Amino acid sequence: MAKTPYYITTAIAYTSGKPHIGNTYEAVLADAIARFKRKEGYDVFFQTGTDEHGQKIQEKAAAAGVTPQAFVDNVAGEIQGIWDLVGTSYDKFMRTTDKDHVKQVSKIFKKFYDQGDIYKGYYEGMYCTPCESFWTESQLVDGKCPDCGRDVKPAKEEAYFFKMGKYADRLIEHINTHPEFIQPVSRKNEMMNNFLLKGLQDLCVSRTSFTWGVPVEFDSRHVVYVWLDALTNYITGIGFDADGNHGERYKKYWPADLHLIGKDILRFHTIYWPIFLMALGEPLPKQVFGHPWLLQGDGKMSKSKGNVIYADDLARLFGVDAVRYFVLHEMPFDNDGQITWELVAERFNTDLANVLGNLVSRTVAMIEKYFGGTVVRSEKANEEDPDSEFKATVSGVSAKVKAKADELRIADAISEIFTLFRRANKYIDETMPWALAKDESKKARLNDVLYNLAEAIQMGASLLDSFMPETSAKIFTAFGGESRTLEACESFGARESVTVTAIPPLFARIDFKTLAPEIEKIRQAQIAAFEKPAEAKEEKKQEKEEEKVDTITIDDFAKVQLRVGEIIACEKVPKSSKLLHETVKFGDEIRSVVSGIAKHYTPEEMVGKKVVFVTNLAPRTVCGVLSEGMILAAEDEDGTLSLVVPDKAELKSGANLG
Repeated sequence: MAKTPYYITTAIAYTSGKPHIGNTYEAVLADAIARFKRKEGYDVFFQTGTDEHGQKIQEKAAAAGVTPQAFVDNVAGEIQGIWDLVGTSYDKFMRTTDKDHVKQVSKIFKKFYDQGDIYKGYYEGMYCTPCESFWTESQLVDGKCPDCGRDVKPAKEEAYFFKMGKYADRLIEHINTHPEFIQPVSRKNEMMNNFLLKGLQDLCVSRTSFTWGVPVEFDSRHVVYVWLDALTNYITGIGFDADGNHGERYKKYWPADLHLIGKDILRFHTIYWPIFLMALGEPLPKQVFGHPWLLQGDGKMSKSKGNVIYADDLARLFGVDAVRYFVLHEMPFDNDGQITWELVAERFNTDLANVLGNLVSRTVAMIEKYFGGTVVRSEKANEEDPDSEFKATVSGVSAKVKAKADELRIADAISEIFTLFRRANKYIDETMPWALAKDESKKARLNDVLYNLAEAIQMGASLLDSFMPETSAKIFTAFGGESRTLEACESFGARESVTVTAIPPLFARIDFKTLAPEIEKIRQAQIAAFEKPAEAKEEKKQEKEEEKVDTITIDDFAKVQLRVGEIIACEKVPKSSKLLHETVKFGDEIRSVVSGIAKHYTPEEMVGKKVVFVTNLAPRTVCGVLSEGMILAAEDEDGTLSLVVPDKAELKSGANLG
């Protein structure tokens, strides 16, 4: 019997930089849903990927001194590497620079134009480069982008526009007759009340102010605007053809069963995307789920603060499945979740180490100690309490997990599984195997207790393997079993015997104090990476200023105050390879001076020197350090640098020159 197709997608990640844990959460969530659907027996196709065109990419590539293609190749590789690291079992990693996609986007644009859905005009408004979005003055919030809160700038350019209003009534009717289309319900109300019912403006679908995009084939000055380009990946990635010659995969899997996206891009996926599909004459996706955000601390992740959390750093300190557990379990269905290093460590210890890890370790150890590693199913097992209630509880978890997962309430599904593990720990306390082991007449009862525990753990691991696959695999190794179907998890006592194998602890408790130094290193590295471009810019600016040579008069020179200063302390400026920070004594006055001479002098060489300084320059901050003067030095064509020093050592600091 053929399996029912199930097509799930994530939003494609924008290749402007490394994704943080909040971005990675979506990939892990989609993977958990895809794995569970496979377990339910569906023929799943899971697509994810990267969005690689747009003005922001072109600007970042230029700043990095590379081509846009080289820039996105690097970032897309990094994103795919992180998705692989966290165990994302995608069937296709889509890139919008793929040739097939580019070809179809061009054909789709032409199709829209030919059928009168697109027209040429001019756009004048406020533009947000990070969001690639135009806004009217009335849409701004406190003068800033309503989506991301960043600054916007006036923009006017020729553009093609899509007639959104032409399809608005059809979309409203679809949403009203398909209540499952937008989830959660709160997101549906937001789209209807804030956008559709107020009337849709025509959408800008091309740009002329940059070139990194899919060219409009009949108008070479234009490239296709990012949202029309990006959204169509969901169909081009599975074989859609604008001429109607669709591939077999498209025929099999479209319409998508689930578009999993962040709530911030819901408007694009529930208004623009359905309208594009209507214009193409294609069916709409069955459901769009706008998941909440994973926030850090006060909700703002910033490299300048060093508080951005990345999946690879988390995985290195806690393990991949611990990361998967946290982001899946800690995210509410329709409210934002929180993540901090401390919170991850706390959940690691309380849930993973104490509840699950300890349960597995104790059970394996007792089966080895009391029965040489093997327990058997008894045909006359005790069905009195607590056994009957325990078995009923364990057998009933599968249906609960399925119900929660089918509603996309993944956090609740995982909670049900850990309820099983907690119940197993309680069962140990109720039956006290260590006490039974002291009485030879109760050896059969001890066997039943340990068999029941082994069975419960394997059933729990079978339900857990969609969410924590590595951990489940280790548990199956420990108990010599394999993952069971959802239906099999409804029946207790599937195996005649269980033979265990000792494995390393699944999750050894962590003392957060031991992680603190490593977390601080991560934080400092982020700050350094953030400051490096600014430092380079400042140093280049300083070099350019020093290169300028203008003719001056004696009156101009008289304005320059030159004094002898004695350097009483010197150190390197943190995160700079060129700068030294000198503490200089000018008579009774002490000043701070920053100089770009670190490649020529060490801090130790500088201490004690008397050098000539310009002392009436306006103070400024260089790489975070106050500079209240400028050291004088000479440099020849070979790059040899020498400080300007008085030829008599007895000259006192603070002496004026001139």
